[in-house]
Amino acid sequence: MFGALASIPSIPFAPDPTPVEELARLRSALGGGPRLLAKRDDTIGFAFGGNKVRKIRLVAADALAQHADTLITAGGVQSNHARVTAAAAAKLGLRCIVVVNGTPPDRLTANALLDGLFGADVQYVPNRADRTPAMEAAADRERQVGRRPYVIPIGASTPLGAAAFAHAITELLDQISPPDVIVHSSSSGGTQAGLVAGCALAGIRTRVVGISADETSDALSADIRTLLSGLADRIGIAGERFSGDTVVVDDRFVGEGYGIPTAESRAALDLLARTEAIVLDPTYTAKAMAGLIAYVKRGEFHRDETVLFWHTGGQVAVFA
Repeated sequence: MFGALASIPSIPFAPDPTPVEELARLRSALGGGPRLLAKRDDTIGFAFGGNKVRKIRLVAADALAQHADTLITAGGVQSNHARVTAAAAAKLGLRCIVVVNGTPPDRLTANALLDGLFGADVQYVPNRADRTPAMEAAADRERQVGRRPYVIPIGASTPLGAAAFAHAITELLDQISPPDVIVHSSSSGGTQAGLVAGCALAGIRTRVVGISADETSDALSADIRTLLSGLADRIGIAGERFSGDTVVVDDRFVGEGYGIPTAESRAALDLLARTEAIVLDPTYTAKAMAGLIAYVKRGEFHRDETVLFWHTGGQVAVFA
């Protein structure tokens, strides 16, 4: 079924593959434990990279196939997905509308700065719950003046977006033997759904552990299972092949909420920078690395296992 994934149209905004690196100095700093690797999607050479670039390759191709002239999406003020969507629109000569929750900052920084630099029309709403209605309203206004909008859900976490990460497993397996565990940051669910599906399609027993950036384990797991069902339909296989038992979400590292660093995430960000010269972001990947570090310290991974940290990018946020 990887052939079905490969046949999905995609726009090559940046070349594959992203590197896999040994994290030997981090392992040493943690006193040993499992072999540690990192899949460096932060190094993708388009719009400051990250997992959202993999998704937008497929999503933007679908938008073009539907003759869209405007991309509409939403996120937080410092949304990585909004930044990549705005960049994709600029590259393809499309208009872009981004709905963000919060108040306009006095000074634009990081992703918020890049949204404007890429030419997006940024519209602010008070709360997260207001974003989807605002996107739909923006799409209606665009249609009324004769444009063809294409609405992209938050994080591009759709079956199509998940397909990008199912296919990413084939890229990984061309580089290394299957790791025992993949640890990554999980938020809107598309990345994790894709990784779980990709492992199932490849017939490997790799455990995929999503460290939640905001949602409860129950809520995020339910979203991921929905995406897995949609992806199964998309590529024409029985949904049971993507067992819900393989969805593992750990919400113990969220702290006070989305975008609020914890003491553990700050320590993880510092430790990886000082041992491996790899920069994380405070909202997503630092909390995921905090989870990985805690697992190692508690002995939850066997010494003879290989644990791969999938760096989903977002490092622009350190400049916020």
